[in-house]
Amino acid sequence: MKPRHKRLILILVGLAAIGVAAALVLNAFRSNLVFFYTPSEIAEGKAPAGRPFRVGGLVETGSLKRVGDGTSVVFVVTDSAKSIQVSYTGILPDLFKEGKGVVAQGSIQPDGSFRASEVLAKHDENYMPPEAAEALERAGHPMDKTPQYQQYKKQ
Repeated sequence: MKPRHKRLILILVGLAAIGVAAALVLNAFRSNLVFFYTPSEIAEGKAPAGRPFRVGGLVETGSLKRVGDGTSVVFVVTDSAKSIQVSYTGILPDLFKEGKGVVAQGSIQPDGSFRASEVLAKHDENYMPPEAAEALERAGHPMDKTPQYQQYKKQ
């Protein structure tokens, strides 16, 4: 075999190895990617079925109900236009309250409810995730004068 052929084979093997490595990295990235949706977007069918994603909005006042052993809860997340029922088993964050912002990660169940595997509450009074603030603004919720909106606009 000529040196020219050996070099060509070495280059092809190197390119194949780089291609396999790139495919593995992209596959791992895609499987760990979690998108954010509002209750309105979920109602429109934009959320993926059978894949985890995040839903965010405000916890509807009067919707929090403890079920069974005390660690299971059911509550409603709303963006002022649409609402979705969320069920969660675990310890809720200390800042979780009705009427406050929340982001829950999980998936849609066959009955149309959202089963959360993780619940995140806002970290202080002046913060709301930018996506949630933008979604509430699009839904017609007047946020111009609220501290959350002012903080969002500064970012």
